[in-house]
Amino acid sequence: MSDFTTLTLNKQAGEPRIARITLNRPERLNAINQHVPGEIRRAVQHAEADDEVHVIVLAGAGRAFCAGYDLQDFGSGRTEHPCQQERRPWEPTDDYAQMKRYTEDFMALWRSRKPTIAMVHGVALAGGSDIAMCCDLLVMADDAKIGYPPVRVWGCPTTAMWTYRLGPMRAKQLMFTGDMIDGRTAADWGLATQSVPAGELEAATLVLARRISGVPRPHLAMHKMVVNQAMLTMGLEQTQMFATLFDGITRHNPEGMWFRRQAQAHGFKSAVEWRDSGRPIPEGDEARRLIAELERLLGAAPPR
Repeated sequence: MSDFTTLTLNKQAGEPRIARITLNRPERLNAINQHVPGEIRRAVQHAEADDEVHVIVLAGAGRAFCAGYDLQDFGSGRTEHPCQQERRPWEPTDDYAQMKRYTEDFMALWRSRKPTIAMVHGVALAGGSDIAMCCDLLVMADDAKIGYPPVRVWGCPTTAMWTYRLGPMRAKQLMFTGDMIDGRTAADWGLATQSVPAGELEAATLVLARRISGVPRPHLAMHKMVVNQAMLTMGLEQTQMFATLFDGITRHNPEGMWFRRQAQAHGFKSAVEWRDSGRPIPEGDEARRLIAELERLLGAAPPR
């Protein structure tokens, strides 16, 4: 489809029952910009409308599946954008509306009547892990990494899929630490359907997709609806509402604003290194003091 700018959509070569969506910003490790979520939704809708397609495979071009939101812009940029309000008081409902729209776009993979498979290589981090876990199945390379490092500061997974995919104890472990796990661990924990050597990832994913594609479309739709309904009954939509609201809070409370000012003053890499090192993250009054120092360094007036 020529009107996509951040991904491609086509039929798997010689496999008309398998649609292939490929995130296509390899120079940015397929990081999520403002166009990616909506284009994922539109690509899924195109594949759903094609009666020949029985299963959808989602992959990433280049060295990674998806490295999360493109925070070189969103994290260290000085301009307003929908998910970080700089020049006016934070309006939680506006923030929620924007982030919920992104979540709903990603969830098109989950709601699609056709099974979806994430083929994960390289990394699926932060928002990239949200995208992967909105798919019904995950096939991962042994050395691929998946996780949500921003839970340490400046983020909450808006799809809230970790608990539903891993159970509460494993979800808490990853949410409390921000640690990443590799494909082997993901498969051992039940997060990934299977994990294979990187060189076998494409072949293993296609074996699974072909097996699924032989099942009639109505049967696949009914079976998926049954499982999805169980997750909805457990409160998935309500959990996503809280997670999306909390995501906005993590970006605008003192800790989140410190992270953003640190990124603006010293570069995003510096802020991430501090976040992931295990070094205590400034909070409360200490965070406010550092924000003031960083804003003086930046020569910027504090956000109103």
